[in-house]
Amino acid sequence: MIECSVCHSKIEPPASKSISRAYDKHRTFVSSKTRFLNVILVGGDCLLVGFQPILVYMSKVDGGFKYSPISVNFLIEVAKVFFAVVMLLFQSRHKKVGEKSLLSVSALVQAARNNVLLAVPALLYAINNYLKFIMQLYFNPATVKMLSNLKVLVIAILLKMIMKRKFSILQWEALALLLIGISINQLRSLPEGASSFGLPVATGAYLYTLIFVTVPSLASVFNEYALKSQFESSIYHQNLFLYGYGAMFNFLAILGIAIFKGPSSLDILQGHSKATMLLICNNAAQGILSSFFFKYADTILKKYSSTIATIFTGIASAVLFGHTLTINFVLGISVVIISMHQFFSSYSKVKDEQRSGNFKMVESIDSQRSRDASFPNMTDVSENANHHVNEEKGPLLPV
Repeated sequence: MIECSVCHSKIEPPASKSISRAYDKHRTFVSSKTRFLNVILVGGDCLLVGFQPILVYMSKVDGGFKYSPISVNFLIEVAKVFFAVVMLLFQSRHKKVGEKSLLSVSALVQAARNNVLLAVPALLYAINNYLKFIMQLYFNPATVKMLSNLKVLVIAILLKMIMKRKFSILQWEALALLLIGISINQLRSLPEGASSFGLPVATGAYLYTLIFVTVPSLASVFNEYALKSQFESSIYHQNLFLYGYGAMFNFLAILGIAIFKGPSSLDILQGHSKATMLLICNNAAQGILSSFFFKYADTILKKYSSTIATIFTGIASAVLFGHTLTINFVLGISVVIISMHQFFSSYSKVKDEQRSGNFKMVESIDSQRSRDASFPNMTDVSENANHHVNEEKGPLLPV
């Protein structure tokens, strides 16, 4: 409602541009509790995302993988489904009197109907999780993290197109700085003379990079939309179906490989080690944390927190594996940090459109009132003249 500062009357504001309810709903007020949750999410994400490339690198043997990456992805999804079921059991035991159990048949059926859209990001995540392993064959862990930051720009474009999110000029400039920082770090990052699937390494690497950036970006935006559009649903219900779909897609991929390579590929534990077990636990925890990012925070914050993890990944890979921290990496990560500070600075944020519209509307009402007071319209003049004439003639009807 808009209130006039003169007469204090209230009117409905004009209809603003259509903005996705899935993004704007529940974000009108950011409490201290929400800010604290964001800090916890970013801290946990930095730790888990920072370790992920290290664990993948540790799991390689002679430059390759002795295990099937798809089997790892399947076990990760199973672990996340198990976590969701445990949390639903915990919530069911502590439900209030009269509340329906979250594990009842009717509740599960209703949740399944409401969260069908989660099958889309689940399929995209299944593809992306396999690409993560492929990327490790071309780049060292620190460079993989820097390349993954390209997703921020793609996600920003998708958020603007699909969810109608607005970014200021300074924020777009911050994203441009992010790309510059990544480009600086990419210089001379490919090993010379290597090849993949018969393609020159540059062609293969850039092709995988394009897919590696686009697929998870689409998955993140669709995931955020699906989770927020059913905000009243339990996040553990949503995780149950999201990870259930993911486990199903990865299992179908395992069956497809078994058809071409034989029944021996059905042994999903073949070639695993302690490093792969740690990798499964790490990625499962990372996926669970991401669902809280998408539902209670947003995708941009998630990707920038992954950017912070680049520093940890670079230092850890240098200490553990002897990778050199080049001047390109130092300069690149410095530009990325500046970009992140500029993007989230209070000076670069888009001003609230509705508040701006309210001020303009109040200003318009005030000016209209002033004009009406100075120049009354002809209808009011005519009514006043008739009233004075009637008073002179006396009442027309008996009292």
